[in-house]
Amino acid sequence: MQGLTEFIPTDVKAAYINQLLRVGFHSLDFGSFVSPKAIPQMRDTAEVLAKLDLSSTTTKLLAIVANQRGAEDACQYEQIDYLGYPFSVSETFQLRNTNATLAESVDRTQAIQELCVKHNKQLVLYLSMGFGNPYGDPWNIEIVQKWVDKLVPFGIRIFSLSDTIGCSNPENIAYLFGDLIPAYPDIEFGAHLHTQPHNWREKVQSAWEQGCRRFDGALRGYGGCPMAKDDLTGNMATENMVYFFDEVGETIGIDRSAFSKSLAMTTGVFPH
Repeated sequence: MQGLTEFIPTDVKAAYINQLLRVGFHSLDFGSFVSPKAIPQMRDTAEVLAKLDLSSTTTKLLAIVANQRGAEDACQYEQIDYLGYPFSVSETFQLRNTNATLAESVDRTQAIQELCVKHNKQLVLYLSMGFGNPYGDPWNIEIVQKWVDKLVPFGIRIFSLSDTIGCSNPENIAYLFGDLIPAYPDIEFGAHLHTQPHNWREKVQSAWEQGCRRFDGALRGYGGCPMAKDDLTGNMATENMVYFFDEVGETIGIDRSAFSKSLAMTTGVFPH
């Protein structure tokens, strides 16, 4: 939702998220504690949280933060299990996304991780621009590996490789996951992939074959990055991944009726 200019009413957001909580996903990225000037769509995250019914769900809540202040705000809420921080391997994107240099972002990451430990939460570190970038900044597997090497000692145990602009392909997906998963058996590596409608399957399959078992998605593939290669590049559609996991015989344990109701709700939540 965060990239949409038309504000979605708080009650509509809460009703939609409450329906998603009935599906049985492992975790749900429900909001962001970021500057309301930068991301006006997320200015009501605390109000949405107050309207969520967590009494009969096993789904854990994740909130995105962009700095230590946002992390401090998120940590005040016991209902939140995960904080997500976008750490870019591209200096240019880090400055544009969080107004911080890479050196400053390392310090932020450490501070946010310390807050997570203090408040019994887990940090999910998104390695943004993990598959390349449009700014001409250097990118290769060694650079990604370098940042993982630097950040793992902070105690972070979940890294999500993020294809922010849709430039991933089966080859670089296999290269990254195939290199990192065996090298860090105690770390959970996830896939936050953006895609075009015609090539989603090959991306999911490539990550799956290399042992990735944590995948991010959005119903109908709504959302994406304004710096993506074209307007057809969006988030990985959750329903496509469900189809794929069914095909490979993976039990994902979701409530199919609740999932269908969630899909039907999207037409009334997201502006056309």
